[in-house]
Amino acid sequence: MPLPSVETHVKKIGFLSFGHWSDTPHSQTRTASDVLLQSIDLAVAAEELGADGAYYRVHHFARQLASPFPLLAAVGARTSRIEIGTGVIDMRYENPLYMAEDAGSADLISGGRLQLGISRGSPEQVVDGYRYFGHVPPEGQTDADLARTHADVFMQVIGGEGFAQPSPRPMFPNPPGLLPIEPQSPGLRDRIWWGAGSRATAEWTAEQGYNLMSSTLLTEDTGVPFHELQAEQIQRFHDAWKDAGHERTPRTSVSRSIFPIVDDRDRAYFGQSSSSDQVGYIDGGVARFGKTYAAEPDRLIEELREDSAIAAADTLLITVPNQLGVDYNAHVIESLLTHVAPELGWR
Repeated sequence: MPLPSVETHVKKIGFLSFGHWSDTPHSQTRTASDVLLQSIDLAVAAEELGADGAYYRVHHFARQLASPFPLLAAVGARTSRIEIGTGVIDMRYENPLYMAEDAGSADLISGGRLQLGISRGSPEQVVDGYRYFGHVPPEGQTDADLARTHADVFMQVIGGEGFAQPSPRPMFPNPPGLLPIEPQSPGLRDRIWWGAGSRATAEWTAEQGYNLMSSTLLTEDTGVPFHELQAEQIQRFHDAWKDAGHERTPRTSVSRSIFPIVDDRDRAYFGQSSSSDQVGYIDGGVARFGKTYAAEPDRLIEELREDSAIAAADTLLITVPNQLGVDYNAHVIESLLTHVAPELGWR
């Protein structure tokens, strides 16, 4: 499918942390407490540096960030401008009503800066882990169906419409009519993203009215470079959005590992890290993974100029090696914002 030419434009640039911790000598995050507190500190540092977003992965049964809302609320309380999000919440695990209460509260604490990425989720650490959380797909449905059903309920209730029959003998007086989930945060519904790993899912995402969070991998391979396949995915999303007749302008994001090499630390960590696309298998199916960009700024600028998916998206999330600590990751963000982004027209 031929793609139209896309001019690079000013972008929102944030970081995406996987939130790993390990009790090893080379890790700056030895415990869950380290990861949580450093995640907050990195968001504060990123805001001070002029970045636009702090996003966090969500994984269960792993030494990584899990329940996101306490962290999102804490980041919201410590910052004033930066967007705060997830990439992504696995909706198979979620009670959508309780999640709506958490999301509304975190969004109000942040002053309306929440950008929630949700999806079916990524490969799990355990077999059907969502079942341990009490969620089982109904007969004849898949776990993907379960995730989309939970997402449908979540989107309905954050819209504020009443649905619960009030008690005739309430503890406190009720307003008239059916009761909604509380608290409500106006505008949150337009700031929900779906993490899409294929072109077909991107089209479905547009039809549902979600923003598009293009995955760090795509669960299909057509033989073209990752960035071209991802750019096609974004174009299909925009086409489907237009066909659906939605009134607002949607947002799209891509994630990349980008390391400007500007000093000896960068050279030691990432001097040999530049790579090419990889094709592998996820959950028994083929998948294409994007490359790591690591080079001196001049070379990096030329390589990134050829990335058609970054050019097509309005938001770029930089995956950070969180176990290297806050100071080093702030340095990576600053290097990108200072030495690379202006030359590419992202700033």
